[in-house]
Amino acid sequence: MNTVTSITSHHAAATGAARSIGDILVATGRLSTTDAARILERQQQGNLQFGVAAIALKVLTKEDIDFALSKQFDYAYLSAQDTSLSPELVAAYKPFSRVGENLRAVRSQLLLRWFNGDPLHKALAVVSTGTGDGRSFVAANLAIVFAQQGQRTLLIDGDLRATPGHGQHALFKLGKGAGLSGILADRAGLEAAQQVPGLSGLAVLPAGAVPPNPQELLGRPSFSQLLLTASDQFDVILIDTPNGSDFADAEIIASRAGAALMVARKNKSLVPQAALLARRLQDSGVALVGSVLNDA
Repeated sequence: MNTVTSITSHHAAATGAARSIGDILVATGRLSTTDAARILERQQQGNLQFGVAAIALKVLTKEDIDFALSKQFDYAYLSAQDTSLSPELVAAYKPFSRVGENLRAVRSQLLLRWFNGDPLHKALAVVSTGTGDGRSFVAANLAIVFAQQGQRTLLIDGDLRATPGHGQHALFKLGKGAGLSGILADRAGLEAAQQVPGLSGLAVLPAGAVPPNPQELLGRPSFSQLLLTASDQFDVILIDTPNGSDFADAEIIASRAGAALMVARKNKSLVPQAALLARRLQDSGVALVGSVLNDA
């Protein structure tokens, strides 16, 4: 509960956070008016917070209180009953977990090191050396926590080699339509990015159809133009990439973005490969703003 308050209290001040927790829960059908009255009585008798009194009476759960706080402070996340997205999107379903807290810590560092208000610092590539490192997981969940903070966020799936229906398309359960490959082939525009229901401020651009020439497409001026256009509409642009050991795509994407975040997986990623990729990126003029150790 304190996490939600600390993250969004500035917005609460702006909106007034007018509705009480009880009002929100009654309006959404999670609490009856009779039980609300019981909680208020217990709250007054013991000089307790509403949530503490409700849980003591076993009328509400911590999940119910967190839900009400998220509405009160305009902090978007999804309930466990909502199956519109993949459960791997921990930031959307369990934002108050240890993983959620770690993701917010990474977000804070990225805001200090790269997303600092400079109009040239809006895009960031998420890279790793191999498959299974959790690169797409990190990119997707970071996009969510940026959107939860109120940043207009675009997540681009730059892995033009993945089988259709995988990657970000699968994580966000996106509908059919053009994607990045279609835009780079001049067959679509940025309107191909799809808004994510329940997570306001977040849009995802899927990879699209698998082209025969992914490196050539990414090397076209149209990719740089896409990032330039997107920077006018979004505050944060995160780009998922193919693995860096097998393909040069990640280096091309990172060079266009200007910066990269390295992802490594505990007991899986090899240090020599990661060091080699980092050196290649830096030799290309890419700012390596940090690294994330995925221990899942």
